[in-house]
Amino acid sequence: MKRLSTESLAQLPPQVQTPRYDRDSTDIGIVHLGIGAFHRAHQALYTEQVLNETGGAWGICGVSLRSATVRDQLAPQDCLYTVSVNSDAGRKLQLVGAVKTVLVASESPSAVIEALCLPSVHVVTLTITEKGYCLNPASGRLNESHPDIRHDLAYPDQPITAIGFIARALEHRRKNGQAGLTIISCDNWFANGKRLGQAVLDFSTLVDTELQTWIADHCRFPCTMVDRIVPVTTLEDRERIGNTLGHEDQACVMTEPFSQWVIEDNFAGPVPDWRSAGATLVSDVQPFEKMKLRMLNGSHSTLAYLACLARIDTVSEAITHPEIRLLVEKLMREEMVPTLSLPGSFDLDAYADQLLQRFANTALHHQTRQIAMDGSQKIPQRLLPALNDYLQKGESSAAIMLGIAAWIRYTRGIDESGIRYQLDDPLSEQLEILHEACGPDVESYLPAILGISEVFDVELKNNLLFSKGLREALDTLESLGALATARLVGDKTNG
Repeated sequence: MKRLSTESLAQLPPQVQTPRYDRDSTDIGIVHLGIGAFHRAHQALYTEQVLNETGGAWGICGVSLRSATVRDQLAPQDCLYTVSVNSDAGRKLQLVGAVKTVLVASESPSAVIEALCLPSVHVVTLTITEKGYCLNPASGRLNESHPDIRHDLAYPDQPITAIGFIARALEHRRKNGQAGLTIISCDNWFANGKRLGQAVLDFSTLVDTELQTWIADHCRFPCTMVDRIVPVTTLEDRERIGNTLGHEDQACVMTEPFSQWVIEDNFAGPVPDWRSAGATLVSDVQPFEKMKLRMLNGSHSTLAYLACLARIDTVSEAITHPEIRLLVEKLMREEMVPTLSLPGSFDLDAYADQLLQRFANTALHHQTRQIAMDGSQKIPQRLLPALNDYLQKGESSAAIMLGIAAWIRYTRGIDESGIRYQLDDPLSEQLEILHEACGPDVESYLPAILGISEVFDVELKNNLLFSKGLREALDTLESLGALATARLVGDKTNG
């Protein structure tokens, strides 16, 4: 089977939507750092719609910071790829051409810096996951002792972090009299734009205070809320897409019908008309960020850790278990909703219904292990802030507490059947050493876990209501198992 390419566009089945604009005449206007599946199914697709409707110089230069995998998937097929929108009702295929080229930063850092300095580039977007910002989770400031940050400060022309690349490119743009950039985090954490801006400003201060001042004056870091479920593409997915297209597509991505992008209306210069493609521009993203992080991401993480312990592989399978569904509904409707404040026309109960329907989409095959990754970065964003809202009032929240306890139990690296698995987490080595030293006894490992400052601040660690609730949840998980505990907590009335 031939590889997908520009030449094959005319040979595709008529039901496959293809680009309606001239790709050859589209300049690079966006550099995206971290070109994984989520970007290709979300921001790139919004940009594709803008290009289809109005054209413009908004081609994307994708950058893979470490691995060459995505470049090697896209380059042989002229950077074209298929988005498969999957639901229980069927699949809809769209070929995307917005990505013009892909660079691998580890192979040629100078090429990435040059791309960021192109006069045609006005926007930088990022999906690098929380750990890519090199922040201290407790303080929200740049971790200056991070080895990658130390490297970028020592070797500014050979950076390895997104922060180092951005700062070096902005230094060149300042010296060359170029315009500043709109730099947009599209990662799932609260106040993502503020955090990104803080990281870049902290880094630039260590380089040159004049650079820091210029960035503050000429660049903008709008906050965003992004929402679309994008599971890992499997070999079976690629084979199915290839059979439909009649051409091999090694870069295809799977996703769901739902998509949402809320962007703070705070730009340094021109940006694509993403509003016309369905994005929402607002003056304050925080209410939407908080809603999504707590109701979708918080329940996703809670479901994932319980499901992994019970050896349940996918979200759609997990939500069919009445114990997990009961708990997730309690988490959303009874514990998260009271912590939120959305515009009066927004129906949070209907949003919860929509989330449950999305979780039940059997066409996605969203792996619980994928959601469980990087828990030490996710838990402080998805569950701890809501829990703190309750603790400050002297109250507890059983479902949120169980979500945190399930993550702690998951970090032991062994499920309820006694089968071991590899932790995929920035703190995996520290967690493995901790559990090996403490053993399986909750009274032994819980104090050690609470001492991890990257996750739990001192005030939370010393909160007796918190430690008591966690201990009880962990004891119940150890004695009853994930599903029985989920049912017990789901039925419980908060006190």
